[in-house]
Amino acid sequence: MSRLGPGRTGIALAALLVAGAVSVTSQGRAVTRYADIPADAYAVVAEVRAKPGREKELREATLPLVEAVRREPNNLLYFLHEDRESPGHFVFYEIFASRADFDAHNATPHVRAWFARLPELAAGDVQVVQMAVLGNTPASVR
Repeated sequence: MSRLGPGRTGIALAALLVAGAVSVTSQGRAVTRYADIPADAYAVVAEVRAKPGREKELREATLPLVEAVRREPNNLLYFLHEDRESPGHFVFYEIFASRADFDAHNATPHVRAWFARLPELAAGDVQVVQMAVLGNTPASVR
């Protein structure tokens, strides 16, 4: 299996998440369904890589974001992934109700605190791809 080039891993992962049959559950209850995501929702794929030797610290700093972001009022979906073959390479897949909600997310104290830690933990900046959700109309969502 060939490895995708820089910045392509997260995009491929997002495509798999959106294209696959999602029935995400948490503690026995449905968290999200395709029909719950508006066609004009604002999706983001972001990647960050830890500095060598800082993988564990970046993971520990990043994991609390999952619960905090999922509690944000207009966050519709939020996944954090770590590359199995390259520990310390994290990919986020996020969907917000609107661009304004994504901007509000980036202004939250928990996200701002996380970004403040990145210079010591991350190798470079967070790479962000802002995406439109396609094919999520009532006829295409079952």
